[in-house]
Amino acid sequence: MSQHSARLFTPILIGGCMILLINFSLRASFGMFQIPISAEFGWPRVEFSMAIAIQNLAWGIGQPVFGAVAERWGDRLAIILGAFLYSAGLILTAFATTPATMQLLEVMVGFGIAGTGFGVILAVIGCAASDENRSLALGIATAAGSAGQVFGAPLAEILLQFYPWQTVFIIFGVLVLSCLLFLPMLGNSKPATRSELEESMGAVVLRAFRDPSYLMIFAGFFSCGYQLAFITAHFPAMVEEMCGPIAPGGMLASMGITTTSRLGAVAISLIGLANIAGAIFAGWLGKRYTKKYLLAGIYTLRTIAAAVFIMMPITPGSVVVFSLVMGGLWLATVPLTSGLVAYIYGLRYMATLYGFVFLSHQLGSFMGVWLGGWLYDVYGDYTLVWWIGVGVGAFSALIHLPIREAPARMVTA
Repeated sequence: MSQHSARLFTPILIGGCMILLINFSLRASFGMFQIPISAEFGWPRVEFSMAIAIQNLAWGIGQPVFGAVAERWGDRLAIILGAFLYSAGLILTAFATTPATMQLLEVMVGFGIAGTGFGVILAVIGCAASDENRSLALGIATAAGSAGQVFGAPLAEILLQFYPWQTVFIIFGVLVLSCLLFLPMLGNSKPATRSELEESMGAVVLRAFRDPSYLMIFAGFFSCGYQLAFITAHFPAMVEEMCGPIAPGGMLASMGITTTSRLGAVAISLIGLANIAGAIFAGWLGKRYTKKYLLAGIYTLRTIAAAVFIMMPITPGSVVVFSLVMGGLWLATVPLTSGLVAYIYGLRYMATLYGFVFLSHQLGSFMGVWLGGWLYDVYGDYTLVWWIGVGVGAFSALIHLPIREAPARMVTA
């Protein structure tokens, strides 16, 4: 092993982290637009929820597509296409005046997120990292996405105090293009073993889908998407409407958090802040312990945390505690799931194989966001959709246990 391959903080890791930070700082802010957009047009909550749900579904569909583009024509092309789609989708959304138009434009945003998100970037980082550093490098990259979440929602909340939501979307559309500044730090080469090269992409994908372990990974990632997307899109509004008042002389008020609207934005930021440590710790654990058991443990803890939160009165204190606990588990599944795919099926087509697994994540995201809006309009609160999230979390904890965590036999010519 060369000295370069043994390094952890390479230019590729740093550049990839910056792209993910920009991507997720903007994506994590969409929940802040739920109430302003619905209030301006008088739309039911489900309309904007459907737009974000479609965005998440397009992100999932686009992930294996951009993974294949990256593996056939280069990572840089995939990222450039993604950045321009992301930017154009945000800017055009600022001019949308009907639910159907906004929902259609969110397809562009979703594909843009796919091109600049985890599927492409984690594959670049995973292929460039040494075997000993891969799990930790993936954890650090995942934490970079969480770092973006720390800034995105508060930035949107501050901008919305001075500008209409349309202007904020245009500002974000320009900001997303800044990720292209970090392209020179990324390499295009992908190491591949001889046995991996002897299989085509289609053969590897078909073989993976015939493997029960891959199907269990695919199914297990559904609940991660459901829980994360629901909270990102609806938790700020849920906090604003269901949380008890903030004490005027309390600790939160002394920190400038005087309204439940501000608390909702800070909750998303706290989740991202806690997950910086959680994602890195998960990546560190992934190089030492069995990944499937770690994943089962994370989903179990998420299930318990969500159940306890909804069974207790929702207060500013419980919102802060839940945000920190959930944040520690938030994207901790990503380095473990992507690392599990790379370990079992190899690095050559990691972007595509992880892209299909991520599609399951985004199917869950679609359901979490859309169902949250629809059930809110029907029942007037988020309690039922929250309990559904508890149930799917328990399912994911169980389905990871039978996974066969061992390198799959490569088919040679």
